[in-house]
Amino acid sequence: MAYQNVTLEQKQQAFAELRDVKGLFASRGWFPGTSGNLSVRVGDFAADDFQFAVTASGKDKTVHTPEDYLIVDQNGKPVEATILRPSAETLIHTEIYRLTGAGAIFHIHSVYNSIVSEWFWDRKAVPVKAVELIKGLNIWEEDAEIDIPIVSNFAEIPRIVPEVTERLNAKIPGILLRNHGIYAWGANAFEAKRHLESFEFLFEYVYRLELLKGNK
Repeated sequence: MAYQNVTLEQKQQAFAELRDVKGLFASRGWFPGTSGNLSVRVGDFAADDFQFAVTASGKDKTVHTPEDYLIVDQNGKPVEATILRPSAETLIHTEIYRLTGAGAIFHIHSVYNSIVSEWFWDRKAVPVKAVELIKGLNIWEEDAEIDIPIVSNFAEIPRIVPEVTERLNAKIPGILLRNHGIYAWGANAFEAKRHLESFEFLFEYVYRLELLKGNK
């Protein structure tokens, strides 16, 4: 297993990155209740053999404790003895890592991303056209048009995974769960953060634009 090659320093770095972004996103109100989950990949990557640090289930993300994170494998199972449970949605992380080879995945809940996921559910994607922050997703075409995919939000997480596999667009570093929240990823924690912030701006933009259209 690749985890045998993960150093203590790599593990500590992943936990530090998760702590920093968790604190930042919590300050923005993006983890209501104990919602949301974050992960950073550690060590070598193969589609069938990789590991990542992930937030533990049921933790208050507005505070920092020694029990906030653990390391899991490509199946979402802890690689070390622990009493902690990985986030209930870890299987979605494992599938995104498998498909993309990303370095980090961040998932948050906001009012804007939940509303637009419902508003555009019949379309199965949120359309965005000619907004500057599309460039924050590494899409540089002038007046770019994108569709941010939306998948079903089932109570049983394994039922969601096949839709993620089917709908994930390699050009769009994010996917929405209906009435739930956004998963955004990147080559590393910095890029995943930039992508998530860009998505959140775009969701608010789309929401407010739809309101203006309705008032015409």
